[in-house]
Amino acid sequence: MTEYPPEVTQRFHGTPEQMATALVGEPPRRWESIVIEDYDPVWADRFAAASSSLHDVLGDLIIDVEHVGSTSVPGLAAKPVIDIDLLIADTADESRYIPTLERLGYRLVLREPWWHGHRMLVNSAEDINLHVWPQAAPEPVRHRLFRDWLRSHSEDRELYASTKRRLARDTAHHPSDYSLAKNDVIDAIFARIFAATGEVPA
Repeated sequence: MTEYPPEVTQRFHGTPEQMATALVGEPPRRWESIVIEDYDPVWADRFAAASSSLHDVLGDLIIDVEHVGSTSVPGLAAKPVIDIDLLIADTADESRYIPTLERLGYRLVLREPWWHGHRMLVNSAEDINLHVWPQAAPEPVRHRLFRDWLRSHSEDRELYASTKRRLARDTAHHPSDYSLAKNDVIDAIFARIFAATGEVPA
């Protein structure tokens, strides 16, 4: 039976003050509306191409690259934006990786040192969210657990898909509310994940 630390079993909540400082530069245009599409097998190919490019330019700096988020789950409806977790030893020294990623067409959007050192970049087409984490960050573990659970549990996959479609409609006039509106169903699914592994989230 797998045991996870509290940093993995408990959802992280940033303070309003922290959240207000996170945005760097212009927010992506795709944040202005939420579009949920049926699953497209091309999403896996887009991840593979992006991963290959990252390995080409960052080389040994990379510890791991994972396709996460809804586009990584076959059969799951999603926003057509590829979420990638990129793990490196340390995200604090941005000079080691940000200029290289900028030359590849990415730009820094979020800087959240208080959230396990998280940085997020988007590509020029704004259809890839590149999440950069230090090696020991717990959030990528949560991402993989959620992805793998939805890949193998069709009822929760359908629940999540229907919830996202409903919330996209309900938040159409306030798309910034969409992500927070998903928290209840995400927390419920995580409760089942950790119950299956013997963990009880606080």
